[in-house]
Amino acid sequence: MDLGKTGDLARPSSVLSDGTIRRLVDEGRIEIDPWDPGMVQPASVDLKLGASFRVFHNHRIQVIDLADPPSGLTEHVEVSDDEPFVIHPGEFVLGRTEEFVRLPGDVVARIEGKSSLGRLGLIVHATAGFVDPGFAGSLTLEITNFNSVPIVLRPGLPIAQLSFMTLDTEAERPYGHPELGSHYHGQVEATESRYEGGPAATARS
Repeated sequence: MDLGKTGDLARPSSVLSDGTIRRLVDEGRIEIDPWDPGMVQPASVDLKLGASFRVFHNHRIQVIDLADPPSGLTEHVEVSDDEPFVIHPGEFVLGRTEEFVRLPGDVVARIEGKSSLGRLGLIVHATAGFVDPGFAGSLTLEITNFNSVPIVLRPGLPIAQLSFMTLDTEAERPYGHPELGSHYHGQVEATESRYEGGPAATARS
């Protein structure tokens, strides 16, 4: 299938192959920075762990009420390139990809944890793996240690994989559109939840 410019996209959706991924990056339609062609897999691209994390202040709150979510749940932690970051058993942290990713208006992506890490008890992105067309930024990673021993993370570790799918037509309002609440557009650090809540939040507005 020839993936041309967005005006040519009256076509069924499909997952992009390695050759198509490389071509769209070379053409500038998909941006992955830094770009390493050696990270391309048959139908995805491996992404590396960045140096930005957010750790939770579990001692400050008794419960998270999704109808009225509290702010300031996390603390930003930045580590150096050669500094380990230890995630303890049962601990949940937010990280980010080393790469900055930009998608065109007719391509979506899914980010998944690497199977080899899951088999060690490290779960990456069990939810919220969908990346909208038009998104630009680093990708925040949801990281949990389900093992019974601590796991050491280091910046630059291959941590996840990104696959791409085409839309049948270009999105009318891609991510970042002024009419949308694109909370994470342009993020460059691990970013905590900006969930706006349910009925309680609506009642206050």
